[in-house]
Amino acid sequence: MERIGLIGAGRAGTALGAALAAAGHPLVGVTARSDASLERAARLLPGVPVLTADEVTDRADVVLVAVPDAVIREVAQMLPLTSAQYVVHLSGAHGLTPLAGLEATPVALHPAMTFPGGPVALDGVMFTATGPDTARALVEPLVKALGAQVQWVADDQRTAYHAGLVHGANHLTTLVTQAVAVLREAGVTDPVATLQPLLATTLDNTLRSGHHALTGPIARGDVDTVAAHLAVLSGRTRSTYAELARATVELADWLEAGQVAGFGEVLNGHRADRTGEAPR
Repeated sequence: MERIGLIGAGRAGTALGAALAAAGHPLVGVTARSDASLERAARLLPGVPVLTADEVTDRADVVLVAVPDAVIREVAQMLPLTSAQYVVHLSGAHGLTPLAGLEATPVALHPAMTFPGGPVALDGVMFTATGPDTARALVEPLVKALGAQVQWVADDQRTAYHAGLVHGANHLTTLVTQAVAVLREAGVTDPVATLQPLLATTLDNTLRSGHHALTGPIARGDVDTVAAHLAVLSGRTRSTYAELARATVELADWLEAGQVAGFGEVLNGHRADRTGEAPR
């Protein structure tokens, strides 16, 4: 088993470090500077020594650089790495550029999961890796030991990969938050209980069937209902609704030409509106 060294005791790094230790990989040390990091390391990585970055690097076969994206390069460049080691960062947005020029074999390894600050079950989670072919012999067994999956993307596709995750996950939070607010304003006493089964079923159906899972007024060609919705919504929520409606019309490839034109008229009218009032 490879010896793992952890640079940084943030939420993702400590959760991954704890999972690797549970899978049998010796965790030789962790760096932690703030009180919050020290507390998190003590809680999630009991018995793992808190060391300097140089000490952690000297003891490890694999050095996990689990620091904020903006300082990955700065931190990694200061480590006393050798050609016998691997240096791995956990950023989704970055590929190998922050690790360029280092002696160690560089790997970008991102788990598609949120880390709230405690232990995280990684069974079935997809890790997306970027690195030289020589890194596969390390990365694939390491990830599979966690019960997770691994896929590889090219270095020049890392930004597109991360954009897809953000659009699907972070923007989902924005959308649901807006929907909860609309329901609450309509007098619904428990918007979350109202949305939960509908959202869960819709997400499951969409992941299985793609755009064929579409239901609702656009899928039915109901232009008048969409116009009525735009008339009662306001502000940013109305803009979000209209932009997503345009994209949904494009997805609904079974609509007739007249229906598409009707939606276009209603939605383009919204786009042209500059008064802050609902389009008529």
